[in-house]
Amino acid sequence: MSKAKAAPPPGCTLDIKDPQVQEAAIRIQASYRGHRSRKELREKGPPKFLQELKDVVLLEGSAAKLECRVSAFPDPFIVWSKDGAELKDGPKYRYVFEGLDVVALVVRDGVLADLGKYTVTIKNPFGMTSGSACILIEVPAKVTKGPDSVKAKKGTTVVLKADIAGEPPPDVGWLKDGEDIEEDDRIFYDIGDTNTILTIKNAQRSDAGKYEVFVENNLGTDQSFARVDIL
Repeated sequence: MSKAKAAPPPGCTLDIKDPQVQEAAIRIQASYRGHRSRKELREKGPPKFLQELKDVVLLEGSAAKLECRVSAFPDPFIVWSKDGAELKDGPKYRYVFEGLDVVALVVRDGVLADLGKYTVTIKNPFGMTSGSACILIEVPAKVTKGPDSVKAKKGTTVVLKADIAGEPPPDVGWLKDGEDIEEDDRIFYDIGDTNTILTIKNAQRSDAGKYEVFVENNLGTDQSFARVDIL
């Protein structure tokens, strides 16, 4: 004589036609497929990129992050370099690993010298791959060293020099007593990568006054002043 099966406790029965049950089953299957895909990505083999590095813009004084997604098993050995020189993990450059597949480099306290090409090299016993991207620097326009005031004799040449910086390279202008200087063969200025020079030939007493150098880019403006006296 067979015993009757005990009924399941209340709340432990499933109706496979219930939409909520069907939806839960779909989620479980999707989760399993995702787990299987991740497992397949971790199979032994040479490293490969799932997402390449991309160029980033670094604002002076802030931090930037270069990152990529990689597939590599066994776990790889990572080296970052800038313009061919290896970067050591430390206060300035920090190696970052997130999850199973994200490799990143954080560059702190951005300065103009951080502009360049960065390369990540990924190695394991089965092979090696590498990828590169650039850090582009944005620096507000500034006069890093203003012109010195000058006392000169009439008829001599006066030179005012200012050191400048900025990325994108700033627009530069010179003013005398608040008015734009109109260049000619006697009074003119040159603009270099890191400085600007105002030249006054055959200086006259009318050239005496307050001179201003002005720099501007889309991130900021700056100016500096000097006095010219003609004796």
